[in-house]
Amino acid sequence: LEEHLRAAFRDKLRLLLTVPARDGATLMLSTRVLLKRREVAEVEQELQSQREEFRRRMERLAQRREQLARREEEQRDVVLKYDAFLKAAAARRERALRRAGEERARAVAQGTEAARLHRELEGLLQHRERLARRLRSLRRFGDYLRDALASIGQFQDVPAMLVHFGVLAEARAALAQEAEAGQERLAQGRARLQRYREEMSTELLGTNNELAQLHARLEAARQDVLQWESRWAYVQSTATQKTLLLGQIKLAVLNLFQLSTAWLRIPMDVALENTEAQLDMLLLCMRGLTDICATSRHPPRHRGAMLSQSQE
Repeated sequence: LEEHLRAAFRDKLRLLLTVPARDGATLMLSTRVLLKRREVAEVEQELQSQREEFRRRMERLAQRREQLARREEEQRDVVLKYDAFLKAAAARRERALRRAGEERARAVAQGTEAARLHRELEGLLQHRERLARRLRSLRRFGDYLRDALASIGQFQDVPAMLVHFGVLAEARAALAQEAEAGQERLAQGRARLQRYREEMSTELLGTNNELAQLHARLEAARQDVLQWESRWAYVQSTATQKTLLLGQIKLAVLNLFQLSTAWLRIPMDVALENTEAQLDMLLLCMRGLTDICATSRHPPRHRGAMLSQSQE
């Protein structure tokens, strides 16, 4: 705004400067002052008018801004309302589609149920037709039962007679079942008896085989006993002979020991039961006798050496 006012003031000054110069002598000072005042008043008036125009323009701009703000608010409200309308329309459309799907599913289910009921109705009609045919086929039996009821004269009506004969049939079936059960139990008993006989036969055969094996083992044991008894008798006889021979040897050793010690005049400081010591002493005596015999056979020059050996 200030720049605009400055530009307008410069334009006015430029216009004043372009006024034709007057003669300084003829133009009075008051006239100049009046002219200047008028020019300043015109400039002030122009500035005032421009300020007023600027104020009105600013008011119009403020009003325009307010209008724009109101329009923007209205547009925002319209957009929000339109968005809400679209959401509501989408929700209504979704509900409508859901209801349509449910209606279609319900229609399909109703169609399926109707088809099932139709098939069931057809089955019931066919069953009714079969029952009707069976009734027509059994009608002659009804006539026969009524004739039998009239001829028997013991029952009031056909159902009572049928109940009586039904009881008899059940009793007959029970008796037949009991007889069949008895036959089955008898067959089971026979089968068990046969299995028992087979088991006993198998067990008896196994017992006979085991008995034969035991007899064979007994005979083998008897043979072993006889063999070991003969061996024991042989061992006993051999031991007796060895004992007798040992006694004879001990007696012979004792006799030789006594003869040797008596002949050589050696003191008997050995026990009579110590045969080994007696044998050692006999060995020494035999060596001494051998040396004596050798001395008697050899010449005198060798007698000293032989005596030294005998002394050793």
